[in-house]
Amino acid sequence: MAGLSACSDSAEENAAQAAAADPLAGLEIETASAREADEAPIASVPGTITLPPEARVAVTAQFPGAAVRVYVIEGQAVRRGQRLALVRAAEPVQIRGELARAQSAVGLAEARAKRLTQLAAEGIIAAARADEANAELAQARASLAEQRRLVSLAGAGPDGTMTLTTPISGRVAHVGVVTGGQVDGMEAPFVIEAEGAYQVELQLPERQAKRVRPGMQVEIMVPTGSDEPIAVGGQILAVSPSIDPATRSVLARASIGSAPGIVAGRNVRVTIKVSAPEDGVVVPSSALTKIAGEDHVFVRDGKAYKPRSVTVVATSGAEAVISEGLKAGEVVAASSIAELKAMNAE
Repeated sequence: MAGLSACSDSAEENAAQAAAADPLAGLEIETASAREADEAPIASVPGTITLPPEARVAVTAQFPGAAVRVYVIEGQAVRRGQRLALVRAAEPVQIRGELARAQSAVGLAEARAKRLTQLAAEGIIAAARADEANAELAQARASLAEQRRLVSLAGAGPDGTMTLTTPISGRVAHVGVVTGGQVDGMEAPFVIEAEGAYQVELQLPERQAKRVRPGMQVEIMVPTGSDEPIAVGGQILAVSPSIDPATRSVLARASIGSAPGIVAGRNVRVTIKVSAPEDGVVVPSSALTKIAGEDHVFVRDGKAYKPRSVTVVATSGAEAVISEGLKAGEVVAASSIAELKAMNAE
């Protein structure tokens, strides 16, 4: 038993000596290397993906009728000129009948005007009758031109069928008709959203709104089916000059590119960025701490970590941008900061 006690005392003494030699031995300190900064995030704010007004196009039928076939469903991607539906209407058939009658009327008016003009030239009838016939011919031709315009506008076949097509490429946002259903000429059976024309509406806190200007870069992280979200970039388009009295926030609008997962109405987190200062570096936000009211990081020096005052120009999420006090490549502590501060105060 005496031997065991002696061994135990010896082990404790060795552990105490090791701790005294290296006080950091019991700490599992995570580290990070400062890297050069290209951009500095100045804010991370909530936003909602929207579509600009000009990005939505309603597709309507020239005449009311019945949907013979519907070729698309909501959410489907379409290209310009692609068929959306086949509609049969009675009015185009009537217009074609009117066109045939107008063509016949023009033929009769031409023959009558030619005959009366010749008789007037021979002095057989008064010239006024020839003038009247020519006026009727002009009226018949005007009616024929109008009927031809209506037929062209209808774009219908001889049986009254009209093919509705999309005028732009994009996504079918709304389908308001089913096969066999009625198509009203006053309501749009289809709405197409243009591809790649998305915007984000931002809510800027009052204290941050003064720093945001049109042209600044933005980035959103869009979740996907995989573990890694997709980063989508854009830029600030406009910042409202007024503050919402209810939320004390300022509305801003930014454009963004198209990517999988970009859907109008989705709520996202938007990071606003500016150009990083010269010699600026990026470190984890967890590496920062306050000592005597100033920002510090603990920089590795051999086996030790020494506090160093730094100038922080921007923080957003998990990263911070430092303009002075730290160089690219230097290693800082990213965890156990409280323990390092306590050791430094001793």
